[in-house]
Amino acid sequence: MSEARIEKRFADLAREGRAGLVAYVMAGDPDPDRSLAVVTGLAKAGADLIELGMPFSDPMADGPPIQRAALRALGAGMSLAGVFDLVRRFRRSDRDTPIILMGYLNPILSLGLAAFAHAAAAAGADGVIVVDCPPEEATPLADALDAEGLALVRLATPTTDTARLKVVAQRTRGFVYYVSVAGVTGGKAAEADLVAPAVARVKAASGLPVAVGFGIRTPEQAAAIARVSDAVVVGSALVDAMAAALERAEDPAAAASETVAALAQAVRAARPLPARLTPAHG
Repeated sequence: MSEARIEKRFADLAREGRAGLVAYVMAGDPDPDRSLAVVTGLAKAGADLIELGMPFSDPMADGPPIQRAALRALGAGMSLAGVFDLVRRFRRSDRDTPIILMGYLNPILSLGLAAFAHAAAAAGADGVIVVDCPPEEATPLADALDAEGLALVRLATPTTDTARLKVVAQRTRGFVYYVSVAGVTGGKAAEADLVAPAVARVKAASGLPVAVGFGIRTPEQAAAIARVSDAVVVGSALVDAMAAALERAEDPAAAASETVAALAQAVRAARPLPARLTPAHG
């Protein structure tokens, strides 16, 4: 099914007249078994798509909370093979929620592009974001993913000008991930007034839905971005909630689900219902 799951989910969201919530967590955090409960709980709590981080020891775009999550996962024995196994186990109970693997090129190259794409698709993943693979170097990766029906989701940023957007849009599939602020995850807050024209520009260049991430932590921030985008990505807030639960010797899956539920409610209520879905009164 792969990429078709992403397309169907965004088509459903458009039909419902609302933005989606994309929830990011690190695969294997805090350990492989509890990570499955975390990921399964995200979809049940209202996440429309799930981004699953592939733990890596030397990330360049992740802020301290996600770096710590990667270290917890690696310390618990998580590997790329473990990521695939996690997705495979998730698919036993959820055949509909799109899964996007997000990470860095080094582990993918170590396995081999074709082998990675085949394993990801066989496990039930739908797309891949590779943070440190620029479009100029991405043809072999794109070819491998295309062969398995996986979407290559690319990033656009506030510094991506119109000419560069045309390059970014080439062979991008599924959706475009718009990084709303300069810097790493969990940093400055996203501002809807600045995001709105950028989303319009990215949609015009790509013809794809645009998901906005970085700098979104609270339900209020998520709702504001949901009014001007096709989807809202939240990661650091979930990872922080899990870390806080671990410090209290509580269930990280429950903490992540509670956080997602509040975000999902805000995102779903951010826009007025389409006329055909507005409840009748009287």
